[in-house]
Formats: sequence, structure tokens, C-alpha cells
Amino acid sequence: MIPRIKLLLVAVFAGINCYAQTTLPVPVNIQASYSKGTRSVNGEPGKNYWQNHADYTLKINFDPHSRLLNGTVSVDYMNNSPDTLKEVDFKLYPNLYKKGSVRNMPVLPADVGDGVRIKQLSINQQKQDEKKWIIDGTNMTVKTPAVLPGQSIHFDIAYAYTLNKTSHIRTGQVDSGAFFIAYFFPRIAVYDDIDGWNQQHYQGTQEFYNDFCHFNAEITVPGSYEVWATGNLKNADEVLKDKFVKRLTEAAKEDKVTDIFTEDDLRAGNITANKTANTWKFEADSVTDVAFAISNHYLWKSSSLVVDPATGRRTRVDAVFNQHHEDYFEVINYARKTVESMSYRFPKWPYPYPHETVFDGLDQMEYPMMVNDNPETKAEDGIELTDHEIFHTMFPFYMGVNETKYAWMDEGWATIGEWLISPMIDPKVTDTFAIEGYENNAGTESDPPIITLSTLLEGVAYETNSYPKPGLGYLYVKDMLGDEVFTKALHHYISLWHGRHPMPYDFFNCMNEGAGENLNWFWKSWFFDNGVPDLAIGNVQIADSHCTVTINNIGKKPVPVDLTAIYTDGSTYHMHQSIACWKDGNTSFTLNFTANKKIKTLVLGGDFDADVNKANNVWRQ
Repeated sequence: MIPRIKLLLVAVFAGINCYAQTTLPVPVNIQASYSKGTRSVNGEPGKNYWQNHADYTLKINFDPHSRLLNGTVSVDYMNNSPDTLKEVDFKLYPNLYKKGSVRNMPVLPADVGDGVRIKQLSINQQKQDEKKWIIDGTNMTVKTPAVLPGQSIHFDIAYAYTLNKTSHIRTGQVDSGAFFIAYFFPRIAVYDDIDGWNQQHYQGTQEFYNDFCHFNAEITVPGSYEVWATGNLKNADEVLKDKFVKRLTEAAKEDKVTDIFTEDDLRAGNITANKTANTWKFEADSVTDVAFAISNHYLWKSSSLVVDPATGRRTRVDAVFNQHHEDYFEVINYARKTVESMSYRFPKWPYPYPHETVFDGLDQMEYPMMVNDNPETKAEDGIELTDHEIFHTMFPFYMGVNETKYAWMDEGWATIGEWLISPMIDPKVTDTFAIEGYENNAGTESDPPIITLSTLLEGVAYETNSYPKPGLGYLYVKDMLGDEVFTKALHHYISLWHGRHPMPYDFFNCMNEGAGENLNWFWKSWFFDNGVPDLAIGNVQIADSHCTVTINNIGKKPVPVDLTAIYTDGSTYHMHQSIACWKDGNTSFTLNFTANKKIKTLVLGGDFDADVNKANNVWRQ
């Protein structure tokens, strides 16, 4: 039994350099957005904020045997910008696999092909000559008649490409009867108030930036295949036999897990309409992308839950998988608990979409309402993977951040989401994903500031800047502000920018405004400045039961202080200080506390306190 200990924490600051008026360095293109009134210094969208929009009709025919995808895209594109557009830029993401494309992820020679073939392109019902468009890697530029502010333009495109069989980079064949198909149509690039057209090439590592659009998708596959996709299935009664439609309808209303397709069903067949080919129709609104997956041998488990008690709105959660992957039988529970935790605990925002489908694939990747996750042998790995990818629903899909330039604005949030939600699913899981990698890399040439554009980063620099460093930054602010104020600030950001395109300064300023506190001292130190997380135990004085411990911030990064006193009888006492102890620019502070037992050892650090040198974190009597 540990006796009561009277604890007094007194911060004695040295080398004070007041951060109260800290300002963030703002690039000139961001400053221009304030001048134009598209964004504001308090983080709100400016009075002149705009973003463009498109309405897509997709008709896809996919042959699993040849992997040939033939499609047509009809799209109405609205120019809400103040600019006259004389060209419209498209993204041809499958051209990652095209001969001659620049890429920074390996592709096997068998998967290198001709890329997307544009068979026909019309503008406003007028067929265009091939000279009207230029394809360069994953970008296609189309010369158009002038599109004035407030006007729209219509495109009809017929195209085809062959899906990759191996080299599974977020999309491709999974096995002989399963395929995950993403980034499968020519889509209009983002034109925004910061950069104009997004002309960054997709090279494999850096991810995506798309507008919020409306989609109708018709996906035709052989009759023995089922389809899962972004959006609501509009014609279940046309493509599925009645008993499966009934199960699906019930699952959307029930908390329990429902088996939509069982092993017996797969053996018996007769699941889909008895046709040579079936066309599955989906509709999605206000989403940034569409993905779909097909299989002729996957089980389907489904459940649903109320995500918004104010309206009673439910979200259906699905797990679709190979019956031989035994770990996947629990994925439906991990996924359901993730959606529940996100809605009620962190970020405590009602799950925004009608369904979430976790598909048994060959990657670890997120898409609107879809996840492509490989099976895992350990339960904790399955939990961490499932909640990480589903958490991306908020960032970047509900919050339309530019992943290509600012990967930390979505991956950092998925990382803190994984850290916090994994123990909510299973209290035995202690998830410290990627922190050790940051500690090993901190202070090296591959450790630039987080604010560095992701387009300039590769390898370990991209990984640490995207995942653990921002994740720790968010976690430290949460610890300092407390759950109530942090949630208030985060909800302020979400409420202002969901369905829009926030940039880093919109986030920083929104959090300051929502918290009612200028946090620039931390944003600057953690996201803009150099330095490493390195705390050390300095001078220790013990007189009778009074202890004085000096903590030195050697690395200059503001990290929480967790000090554990271990007594000679083996009992312990833990002390905690948030990053607020470094708010005034001090490089050391002193803990004073009273103990009624003899101290054997003092240990500095906690699970989420990054530290590059733990050798100076221990003091022994």
C-alpha cells in the first residue's frame, strides 16, 4: 500500500523568453489569400472563399479475367472561382503504372503498361481532336473554351486501362476472384485559391487532393461477382436475391452483427441475379472520391449503430473478406467499435457517412466509405490497422485537406486516432505506433520541420513528418488544454471546414480561436522549428522528505514531463506536467514534492513522451 503523499509542484523557470506574442511565419501565397478575402487570420473561411464542384456520372465495365476496365465519364464542372479558366486539368491516377511515368514506389515490369487510353473526349457535346489534350504522367491538360466565373462546362470521356495484377499500390487485383479498384476514372483536378490548378504528379508516395463532388456510378461485372463501393447501393433488389436484400436491410437497422453472405451461401451460390452480367448502381454526395471492390467468394458481415443521437441517424459497418483469413472474422467488431468511438469519444463527432466497408485486400489504405486492409496475424495489429484507416474518414475525407502537400494534416490525425481508439476497442492494447521511429530519426538530416511540404519529402523524412511528429503534437495540445477545451477547439475547426479545403494556417488559427488561447508558441516550436525531444533529469536534492528535481529541456522541443519516483519498497508515485511548463520559453524547471518514503530511483518519460536520449532520464540514489 502506498501512503498518502503531499505533492507540491513548483515551476522555477530559467532563461525566460516570453512567447506570448509569438507569430507564425506565413508564406506569401498564404498571405495573398488573406488579402483576397478567401481565408482569414482567425481561421474562418473568408467572405470570398470559394471552391469548385463537379457532378459525375460514371459507367464502368470491368472484366476480372483480362482486368480490362472500360468506362465513360460524364461530368458537369462548375467554376465558382473569380478566374476565367482556359483549360481544365484532369488526374489520370492509373498512369502511375504507365511506361515512362516517374514514380517513387516500385512497380514490377509485368504491371507497366500503356496507362489510361482516352478513346474519345467531348466538350459541351462537341467531339474534340486529340490535339486538344496533353497527357503528362498522371496529369492531363485539356484546352477548353473560356469558362467564366459562375459558368459550367460539360465533358464526356470514354477511356480504358488495364488494372495492375501485382504491384498493389492502393489498388489492383487481390486474388483470382477479388479486386480493389480505386482512382479508376479521369477526374478533374482541384483548382483552389492557393495554387490554382493542382499539377503535382501522383508518383506513389504522396497521396491525394480532390474536390467534394456528387457521383452516380454504374459498375457492370460478371453475374457471379458482388460489388461494394463508395455511396449507397441504389438497386440492391436488381442485383441481389431477395433474402440477401432483406438481410442487408435488417443490418442497416440492427446493432447486432448480421451475416449477409455466409459460407453456406457461397457454397450454394445463387446470391446475385441470374444474369451474365449485373450492373450495380451507387450514389454518393459531397465526397472527394469513389472506390469499389468486387469478389466472387468473399463473406460479408454487417452491423449498424446510431452515430447521431440527436437525429437517430445510423451508419452501417461492413467487413467483406476471404473466409480463410480467420482474423477477419473479428474485423467487423473492430470497425463497429471504431465508428462508435469516433462518434462518442474522439473526436466525438457523429460519423458523417452512411456506411463504412472494410475490404480484405493487399494494402493499408483509406477511401471515402471504404478501406482496403490486408489481414493481420495478431489481434492488436488488426485493431490498430482498422481504426487507423477508418479514422481517415474525418481527415482527409470529411475535412478536405490537401494530402499531397500536407500529409501531416490527415496522417497525423489518423495516428492520434489509432493511439487513442485502440485501447477503447481493447484495453490490453498499448499502441505507440511510429514513436520509436521518430526518436531514431530526430535531429538527423532526414528530420526537417513538419511544415515542410510533403511533396519535397521521401523515405523516413516523409514517414516521421506525416505520422508520429504531428500525432504527438496534437496529443500534447490535447493533454495541455484538457479534453473539454481541446474538443471545443477541434469542433470549431471541423464545423468551419468540413466539406472544404483547410490549409495549415486555417487549422492553427482555428484551434487558437476555438481554445480561446494563442497556441502559436507551440505550433511554431513543434511544427516550424528545428530541435529534438530530449528531456533530462538535472540536479536532484533530497532533504528529509522534501525532494527537488530539476528537469532540463536539452533538445528545445516542448515535451510533457512524466516523472516516476520508485521507492525502496517497490511502490511508485507518478508526477505529470503538460507542455505548458515550457510555454514561456524556459529550458528548465523544478519539481518540488514531499514524500514519506525513501526514494530509490527517479525515471523520466512516458509512453508518448518522445525522447532521443533516454540515458539521461534515470537518477539513482
